[in-house]
Parts: sequence; C-alpha cells; structure tokens
Amino acid sequence: MATGKIPVFVIFGATACGKTATALRLFGKDGSSSLSGRGEVVNSDSVQIYKGMVIGSAAPDEFTLSKLPHHGLGFLSPSEEFSVAKFVDLADDLCGRIYSQGKFPILLGGTAFYIKHFLFGLPVTPTADPAVRNRLRKECNIHGRETMYQRLLEVDSLAAKRIHPNDEYRILRALEVYEATGRPLSSFDISPTLRSRYNFCPIYLVMERSRLYERIESRVEEMVASGLREEIHSLVEQGYNGKSPAMKAIGYKEFFDEEGNLRDDDMEKIALSIKSNTKKYAKRQETFFNSLSPAKRFNPDEFDKLEAYCEEFAKCV
Repeated sequence: MATGKIPVFVIFGATACGKTATALRLFGKDGSSSLSGRGEVVNSDSVQIYKGMVIGSAAPDEFTLSKLPHHGLGFLSPSEEFSVAKFVDLADDLCGRIYSQGKFPILLGGTAFYIKHFLFGLPVTPTADPAVRNRLRKECNIHGRETMYQRLLEVDSLAAKRIHPNDEYRILRALEVYEATGRPLSSFDISPTLRSRYNFCPIYLVMERSRLYERIESRVEEMVASGLREEIHSLVEQGYNGKSPAMKAIGYKEFFDEEGNLRDDDMEKIALSIKSNTKKYAKRQETFFNSLSPAKRFNPDEFDKLEAYCEEFAKCV
C-alpha cells in the first residue's frame, strides 16, 4: 500500500506509562522484533528539549540512546520559550531526514498539544504582535499569572479550559490573539482531518490508573535518589530560576516559591508535591488523549498484540 507519504509511528500516553521502554522493545537495536533497528525517535516531550534537565524530565538514559537514536533532546536553553508551532516545524524536518535515511520516524512523548498538532496541523492564527505581547508580559509581571488567567476566562473560556493556569506562555498567547484580532483563540479551529504528508500509525498506551500512580510514585523516588536536587542547584548556578520558562515544568517548579527563588522546604515535602502534581497531570493527559482519534489503544503489557500491529503497518507502507 505504498502511498508516497512518510510513514510515521506516533506513540503517546500519560507520563510514566512506559512509552520509552515500549519503543525500545519494538525498535531498539538487537531486539527480537522485525522492526528492530529500523526506527529513530523524534522527542515529543516539552521538558526533555531543554539543556541540563535530564533527571526531572525522565530523559532516556545512555543505554536507551545507544540502542534507539533520539532526536530533539537537550538543545534549548531553559530561558527560552518553545511553541507548538516550532515543535511541528522541527518534527517535520526530523521526520523527513529520518525517513530519507531508510528509517521509520517515531514520534514519542506525552505532550498532548505537540502530538495533536503534529497529527492534525496548526490552526491558522495571527502572527505574534510584539507590542501586544510585551505589554501583556509586563501586566503579568505586575498583576500575576492568576489575574491573567482570570482575564482569559472572561474573554475566551473555551481556550482557558484547555490551558493549565500555570502555563503563562499559552495564557498570554491566547490573550494576545484576542486583543490583536478581537476573536478568541478558540475560534481558530484545528483541522478535523489528519495531515496529508504522512501515513500515521498513532498508538495510545493506556494503563490502569492505580498502577500508573504507583509507577509515578516510584519514578519520583528514583529521580530524588538520582540527584534531582543537585540538578536543580546546577541550573540555578547557571542563572536560571523559577521564572525561567523551563523551570515551570512539574519536577522543577516545586523547588521554587512564587518569586522564583529556591524554597527552603525539605526534599520529602518537595517530592510529595511532585508526586501529587504529576498524578494530576497524568489524569489531564488521559482526558485529552481519550478524545484523540483515530489512535489504536494498547496496554504496554499487551506487547505481542502491539508488536503485531506495528509490524503489519510497516509491511503496508
């Protein structure tokens, strides 16, 4: 069924559900699958793109990288913003390059907006207005993120419900679009059809909630044991703080107070906060991914079924 389109596996799911381990088992060198050594990963995690943020983002370790090449890891300064539009551009470039080398691109991650917009494309929205953006940023610095989020709720409640109250970048972007155009961001609809340049194999990894939460608990404990606090201090020594865009991510923001300074809390209290925030985030991911069609759902434990499904896709492209 050759179509001339780029075949791409898109593997996503809630944090800690086993995405990397599954991809490694399917595509890693020296594996038993017929897909072994035939794919390379395009990172679709919005925190793993940043330099120096390895432990808190659960970035793949050296063994994994030696068996399954990853692209789009650790290339951006924690002080820089990275939009979904930039992600789609980067992913398009990487998928083209990987496929041109005879390999399958594998979009892998849990950042829902990255996944959705790669599959369906970006809505046509106005380009950034630097004057409006700078004014909104100054207002946010004066009045706070919560005030700006409340303002967004008043002018575009639909967009506000899709944006986490701590996601300052997307809050300000939605307000910017409204003020620049007089239209809410939510009125700029995304396409209901998949992008035509690709032949997608979207796979949604699902796991029983109680087991997922157990895995989250274990992962956070492993992060702490592996030196998460030391990683935070290293980033602070480099000049980053709680106001830096990357430091607003779960696993990092818990170390800072509202002014962006390091907290004096003990590690046990911080770890509890990370666990709680991660579980809430996983629940939001599940809600979003459950509405994302036409993905095929698999429990990671159903590996034989998943492997057969992926192998059949690979034969038909």
